[in-house]
Amino acid sequence: QVQVVESGGGLVQPGGSLRLSCAASGIIFSVYAMGWHRQAPGKQRELVANIGSGGSTNYADSVKGRFTISRDNAKNTVYLQLNSLKPEDTAVYYCTAQSKTGETYWGQGTQVTVSS
Repeated sequence: QVQVVESGGGLVQPGGSLRLSCAASGIIFSVYAMGWHRQAPGKQRELVANIGSGGSTNYADSVKGRFTISRDNAKNTVYLQLNSLKPEDTAVYYCTAQSKTGETYWGQGTQVTVSS
């Protein structure tokens, strides 16, 4: 049984930082591409960042230079470091695990709220 579980969300002031974690089980983690998506109220879900099995990364333009995705294959965990947070970063953040054949598993999401 595949499980993808996010943690680390919360309330933070503008300019602050958070680190999201996502632990995956039931898969061979090292061969999966991992990603973070987000969905703000009234908006479509969007890709924030992803990291390939080889470590290559990709970011949405809106988060480049502020967010960093990384992975620890020994811990079956992917991280998203969120710095210089803005109110428009407020959303539910979802973790994904995608196989080479395109099968994708989603987590349940973690809320990030940026507000003073």
